[in-house]
Amino acid sequence: MPVIFFDIGATLADARTGPDGSLVLRPLPRVTTVLDALHEVRQGIISDPGPSEDDVRRVAAALHGAFPGRFTDETLVHWGVKDSRAIFDRAVASTGEAEADACVFVGEDAQERAFAREAGMRTAAHPVFALAASQNRAVLRARVGLPAGRDLSELTTAMNGTEAVVVQTVSERLVLAMVTTAGARALERAGFTVEPRGPVDATETFPLPEDRAAAQEPLADAPRQGR
Repeated sequence: MPVIFFDIGATLADARTGPDGSLVLRPLPRVTTVLDALHEVRQGIISDPGPSEDDVRRVAAALHGAFPGRFTDETLVHWGVKDSRAIFDRAVASTGEAEADACVFVGEDAQERAFAREAGMRTAAHPVFALAASQNRAVLRARVGLPAGRDLSELTTAMNGTEAVVVQTVSERLVLAMVTTAGARALERAGFTVEPRGPVDATETFPLPEDRAAAQEPLADAPRQGR
């Protein structure tokens, strides 16, 4: 059985300060749906709340306020800096008998994911891909094209139903995205054009310069504008 650890800020939720000065976390789109789908999987936290015990208490309270009834196994909640593999090694050890490659770290920061992989963990850049990572399925960079007559709201609806996430909207006809193979097939069945461009975690940053440059070119099967 896999164990999935999540970062908080920019991965599970956005943070703001409430009227009384308390920290409030607002779950990001699709996160609650993902957590519901993973309800039978052990879930934990690896996050840096700040250097003091007050910081830890503040973020912990906000976490439980935003996600009541979740992340209740305190042995799987790890607070601290993620500037080396150390906290990820501790997280793996806290699972009991789980091997490192049965553990997944989900976080938006590429360097933190690299440290997690040094500890033997699998990684995902977005909660939507947590299950794929636990199953050792690749997540790919991709260009997704919209044919004439389709708009971005239709693409958003299609992506929300599969393993696909928009990274950058280039134009009304083109977005850069992360997708699994299953996600790419679902988008293609929905009438969109998908061009995979390599694994997300094969690089330190995404989108890459060549992604941005290629995004200015028409998709291979998209109609060209007259010159």
